[in-house]
Amino acid sequence: MVKTLLGISASPRKLGNCELFIKEIFKQLGEDWELRLARLPQLDIKPCRACYECLFNQMRCPQQDDFLQVMDALAEADAYVVAAPAYLLSANGSLKKFLDRGLQFYAFVDELWGKPAAGVAIAGIEGMEGSTKRDVESFIKLTLGDLRGSAVVYGALPGEALLSSANRETAEELARVILDPAKRVSPVVPVCPLCGGDTFRFLPDGRARCMLCSSSGPWELENGSLRFHVSAGEHQFFLSKDDVNRHAEWLRGMKEKFLLRKQDLKAVVKEYLGVGTFIERKQIVER
Repeated sequence: MVKTLLGISASPRKLGNCELFIKEIFKQLGEDWELRLARLPQLDIKPCRACYECLFNQMRCPQQDDFLQVMDALAEADAYVVAAPAYLLSANGSLKKFLDRGLQFYAFVDELWGKPAAGVAIAGIEGMEGSTKRDVESFIKLTLGDLRGSAVVYGALPGEALLSSANRETAEELARVILDPAKRVSPVVPVCPLCGGDTFRFLPDGRARCMLCSSSGPWELENGSLRFHVSAGEHQFFLSKDDVNRHAEWLRGMKEKFLLRKQDLKAVVKEYLGVGTFIERKQIVER
């Protein structure tokens, strides 16, 4: 039976490094796989309107665009790869624009949960990837996938990322872990014991917060190695399927909370009506 790999590229470049790297991973999977591709910058993905309609009734976003087409492809895929280029030390904005519509993910929990996934961040200058790797990992975690591997590769010119034999080996390694989670490579840097993230914010009270799952706790140096002892907070988006469903219910409960406090909230908003001048959208007149 043929399986489907969905490649999600956050690069506007056709046949750029992101697309090529996805295709290299696909080539390593074997003949019983087919590849589908979504280039996010070229799709019509509108910004979230914060209407919360996707949490109720039929749980579908009312906006008419390409978002649900990608969601359906993600739900139908057997595995997926996310690749994003570094733009000014973070992932291209198309990745976040899609992720901002993430309340819709709660309608697909059963289809998305635990789907094999891998991510790659691509930067043109070594060491200048910024938060791109974490952005890609966050995308996979928040789309409820099983993040089996992620990497940073470097290459600025189209195709340059695959001139390196080391980068091709990275693609092969990511393909291996998609096929078999037991082939995950042990991390060589300190990671969050809950989610595996390797990006932390050090807090002034002797604690650290994982910037992938937002769990926090004390840290220590043990035999020359940094170790984190974090605990899951009240609001967890992806550590377990129960967490996902529990947070969705919490979000739905905000509607009732809003109705109970509507008058108090309206009084606050009213105080700031008319303050400031907005830059308006420029009207273009065709001649």
